[in-house]
Amino acid sequence: MWSVGRGRAAGPAVLGLLLVLSVPVSRAAKTGAGPVTCGSVLKLFNTQHRVRLHSHDIKYGSGSGQQSVTGVEASDDANSYWRIRGGSEGGCPRGQAVRCGQAVRLTHVLTGKNLHTHHFLSPLSNNQEVSAFGEDGEGDDLDLWTVRCSGQHWERDAAVRFQHVGTSVFLSVTGEQYGNPIRGQHEVHGMPSANTHNTWKAMEGIFIKPSVDPSAGHDEL
Repeated sequence: MWSVGRGRAAGPAVLGLLLVLSVPVSRAAKTGAGPVTCGSVLKLFNTQHRVRLHSHDIKYGSGSGQQSVTGVEASDDANSYWRIRGGSEGGCPRGQAVRCGQAVRLTHVLTGKNLHTHHFLSPLSNNQEVSAFGEDGEGDDLDLWTVRCSGQHWERDAAVRFQHVGTSVFLSVTGEQYGNPIRGQHEVHGMPSANTHNTWKAMEGIFIKPSVDPSAGHDEL
């Protein structure tokens, strides 16, 4: 059985954000060159299965029983927005370009829970379950994902992978679809190897302008 949470009413800040996000964003703004920055709110698109990373106040009926994470084909679903944040110790100030190899948290905007994985089996494919966990953006050290990409920074028009810091799996989709109450949504899970099922691109959202020119970095000794 799936469990549908009662949830909390969205606060004024969240409602304001959704109002902004409901305004169509130009194609140039969505796909133009430039880095993804800390504090940005965006949708993540799986390039192989053409679904967006999604969550909602519906809990898994098996495994951890935590809030489920799925993939949806719709491009206009407000439950597919995620905020880019640093770890609990910080390290991702607003407007800073996200580096390739940097660990980030992905916080679901509407529920305040972080993208999370752990050693439970996913319900359809028996890969590693991916859930949303925590309260008001605070969870634990299993909420950290390393951005795997080429070059110095995560570029908005480039495909990237997300590798879990704690268990080393890659955020993936392989095509399995759920029945009721989330019929047609795709299972999202963790896989041990990098492959075509775990490449993602930044899509619709609000991108914070870089605080400094990311190309103006210095060489490390």
